[in-house]
Amino acid sequence: MEALSVETLPVGDEWQYEPKWDGFRCLVFREGSKIELQSKSMQPLGRYFPELVAAFGRIKSNMFALDGEIAILAGGGFSFDALPQRIHPAASRVRRPATETPAIYAVFDLLATEDGRSLLVQPLRERRSRLEEFAAAYFDNARIRLSPATPKLAQARKWLAKTGATLDGIIAKRRDMGYRSGERDGMQKIKNFRSADCVVGGFRYAASSKVVGSLLLGLYNVKGLLDHVGFTSSIAAADRPESTKKLERLIEPPGFTGNAPGGPSRWRRGRKIPGSR
Repeated sequence: MEALSVETLPVGDEWQYEPKWDGFRCLVFREGSKIELQSKSMQPLGRYFPELVAAFGRIKSNMFALDGEIAILAGGGFSFDALPQRIHPAASRVRRPATETPAIYAVFDLLATEDGRSLLVQPLRERRSRLEEFAAAYFDNARIRLSPATPKLAQARKWLAKTGATLDGIIAKRRDMGYRSGERDGMQKIKNFRSADCVVGGFRYAASSKVVGSLLLGLYNVKGLLDHVGFTSSIAAADRPESTKKLERLIEPPGFTGNAPGGPSRWRRGRKIPGSR
């Protein structure tokens, strides 16, 4: 189920509001001892977040399907920059942060119940009720948390005012609709928007192949040096091969002349970005 970006909160009795967490969207499936974590692009995530696989294994229900967000707590808020560091082919590079800065999973939808029955066609108001019952019965560890939700516009506005390090915005969902896989008509996202004109100072290869994954962004500081400040969202898979050819032809000094990727960021806590050029 996808979200349509809008500028203002939708109003009406048919809407439910939830915090938008700054993390990785993730579906979780369990059938007996088999537990799978799946990204929006249908890629497996379980090997990168073993602490979450273990947490779901402790749930005393042998069958369920959940929709939620993987996030990492840091510095009184959430650190999105810490998440890409977990997508690493070396198991040793995954185990240490899994212990030092373990991830949490914020659950906001229940897609299948303990008996394996699908809830996809049920309206959100019924799925939410079932989710709250499921959470009360089974969520007993700090790694898995029920994401709050409210039909009250005033509460949604309070959450929106707090977006920044703690929240990434607000998600509004139609309470009268089923789970609309791949569609955007039942879910909207609203963010407190800030913009900046950045320089593309480099790029990052995708974790599993030698094609570009995202672009590295920079801003010039008062000394005229180019500081790394963040990166773009992922590039569509179909565009990556041609984009890689174009970008590799542009590789030359000086690149980032101030804070390079891995140094402190003006926007977020700085962390090393693997595979960057």
